[in-house]
Amino acid sequence: MLAMEVAILSERGGRPYNEDACGHWHSKRHLACVLADGAGGHGGGDLASRLAVQNLLAAVQAHPEDCGEQLAGLVRQTNQAILDQRRPGTRSADMHSTVVCLVVDFIEHRAYWAHAGDSRLYWFRNGRLNGRTLDHSLVQGLVEVGLVSEAELRHHPRRSELRSALGTQPDELDVSARSGPAEIAAGDCFLLCSDGLWENLDDRDLEATLATARAPGDWLDALRRIVTAATAGKPGYDNFSAMALWLSQPNL
Repeated sequence: MLAMEVAILSERGGRPYNEDACGHWHSKRHLACVLADGAGGHGGGDLASRLAVQNLLAAVQAHPEDCGEQLAGLVRQTNQAILDQRRPGTRSADMHSTVVCLVVDFIEHRAYWAHAGDSRLYWFRNGRLNGRTLDHSLVQGLVEVGLVSEAELRHHPRRSELRSALGTQPDELDVSARSGPAEIAAGDCFLLCSDGLWENLDDRDLEATLATARAPGDWLDALRRIVTAATAGKPGYDNFSAMALWLSQPNL
């Protein structure tokens, strides 16, 4: 069995309101974390992100034992729930949202994740980045074919153009999920975050702040300070949100 600590950060940034949403649910065996970033350019992004979090957490809670292998399907169900909630003539008429979801079985030491859009999951082991999700974005595609470097991705003028997000017609939606469970261990850390956070941080920032943090809340406080410094004097900078999960040996 693994012990867990979870911390949440969500800031409005320089925007009139926060279109990010996040939440978690747990039982005696499972934990689910969901983070979503409403697409502000479409209107109703705050509604879409809240729907994404609420629907995914409810779907996991309904069938926690087998939800991990079905996570991509649950994301697709959530996409349909957002489409069903659109109302012509209102600001929900074309609402969209990114989403990233992590499900942990802390008895079997397994984790599953899935995402759509450019909200990310980072996985750290022994204080080092062990892997992350790949964005469904135009610029990520350019990185993958070697036309743009990873370092350039964060500041590319077209970095916000998504190839997929919730609110897309089912036959056009791209959902990525880990193939099979990840074997996790005490000391592993996960970070789920929206693009308003990761575009202001590189991998070295994430590892350096993790190394000095004594708790997940400390880690997120350090990340907040970096983002706040990076966006100082920039009007209208994006909302930024994150969820940190730390796994440890339980105190028996």
